[in-house]
Amino acid sequence: MTSTVVYNGNLRTTCTHLKSGNSFETDAPVDNNGKGERFSPTDLLATSLATCMITVMGIKARTMDFDLDGVKIEVLKIMKADPRRVGGIELTFHIPEALAAIDEKTKTILRNTGNTCPVQFSLHPDIEVKIDWGAWS
Repeated sequence: MTSTVVYNGNLRTTCTHLKSGNSFETDAPVDNNGKGERFSPTDLLATSLATCMITVMGIKARTMDFDLDGVKIEVLKIMKADPRRVGGIELTFHIPEALAAIDEKTKTILRNTGNTCPVQFSLHPDIEVKIDWGAWS
């Protein structure tokens, strides 16, 4: 088993990672009867894409003898209605100055690695994903 999810009432859950014991709470978003005080389940979906991309890119960078410390990704989740669902995810990469100057071949390798992460392949094809690579565009 990977995790447990306990419903706490008031549209909130506690999610626990079984191997580590780490946990976090979710909340329904304001536009769906919640307080919006924590990640919503759909926030986690969109954020999972960013974390997966940067993780596999970090693994690739490590094999190339450098790291991606300081890379920041802004995540925008776009909801659609009828049925209510995530319709789009927009990611904006902010690359530290020291990494902005890496060679084009390395940038291409890292972008390709990010674009082929497991979460990207797990998303429904109707979810439109837009990526702004910032300094690596």
